[in-house]
Amino acid sequence: MVDTTLTIGGRSFRSRLMVGTGKYRDNETMARAIAASGAEIVTVAVRRVNLDRTQEEGVLYHLDPQKYFLLANTAGCYNAQDAVRYARLAREAGFNEFIKLEVIGDQETLLPDVQGLLDATRTLVAEGFKVLAYTNEDLVTALRLEEAGCAAVMPLASPIGSGLGLLNPFGVRTIKARLKVPVVVDAGVGTASDACLTMEQGVDGILMNTALAAARDPVAMARAMGLAVEAGRGAYLAGRMPRREVAVPSSPLEGMLD
Repeated sequence: MVDTTLTIGGRSFRSRLMVGTGKYRDNETMARAIAASGAEIVTVAVRRVNLDRTQEEGVLYHLDPQKYFLLANTAGCYNAQDAVRYARLAREAGFNEFIKLEVIGDQETLLPDVQGLLDATRTLVAEGFKVLAYTNEDLVTALRLEEAGCAAVMPLASPIGSGLGLLNPFGVRTIKARLKVPVVVDAGVGTASDACLTMEQGVDGILMNTALAAARDPVAMARAMGLAVEAGRGAYLAGRMPRREVAVPSSPLEGMLD
């Protein structure tokens, strides 16, 4: 089965893997890992990086905007007002109108503040932003975000940086089944098998950061993740065999030699 491209907010991408830029031991490793992943969309935390692209020690110096679609994010914002302010700052600093929106509600779990997320989404959509909203795996919240005008909804697989993998496949599948906008799983994927299983739920893509940056070999893990996302997407499109609780012979019984 031939797949379509991933389209978000009117922009199309070949790769369904998105990657972040935080936590790497150095910028060279980050750049090599991103290249190895095959990702086209790269997120940048506006609140945590130097926005001067000419400074070699900064993240942006190592990311070619002709090669990567740079997606600003509001990581580290704990209320709607801060998230909106940093989204505006990103646009003023030369980023595009896309914003990965995070409004964190709890410092220990880094779970989202649903009300703050909805408030910030409505404000930013009204200002012309195309919002990709990080949220929990709750269907009602996802529906509200779509109604508020999100270009994509990004339910978590498990808490940010946990590496626990996809904890609620049913919740993620339900969100994907009900929403018309793209659903991109964000946070919690730890290794290639997690990525493959997540894509098998039928979601449109995955965003990851710590799984690459915290791996023993980030470049090798990035390559593995790129392949896993492709494999999971391919398996979803192919349609898995039915699960059965009895054995079924692989070869037909008819016509067997005595």
